[in-house]
Amino acid sequence: MTWLSLAAVALVALEHVYIMVLEMFLWDKPKGMRAFGLTQEFAVATKALAANQGLYNGFLAAGLLWGLATAAVPVQLFFLCCVLVAGIFGACTASRKILWVQGLPAAIAIALVLLA
Repeated sequence: MTWLSLAAVALVALEHVYIMVLEMFLWDKPKGMRAFGLTQEFAVATKALAANQGLYNGFLAAGLLWGLATAAVPVQLFFLCCVLVAGIFGACTASRKILWVQGLPAAIAIALVLLA
């Protein structure tokens, strides 16, 4: 594995830790509402749903970190593909921005891991 592929996987993992924190703990706070373009009313009403969603983002990050810690390329590719699918699904159902924020970094990391 090259340092570039390891760095790309680590960045995707860190991004998902950050998303987890935003969704689980900051959803109804100014930083979370700004990040997702929410009103206070909507954020309060959907806080439990967002926390659940954040937990899943945490699982993605944990899987990527596990893949890095064990140098297990198949594990890294599995979780990167999960992130890519989530990015595509999010772009189709919620906001196209998700494709660029989550999907593109995952796709780049997949390419770098495969090339390493």
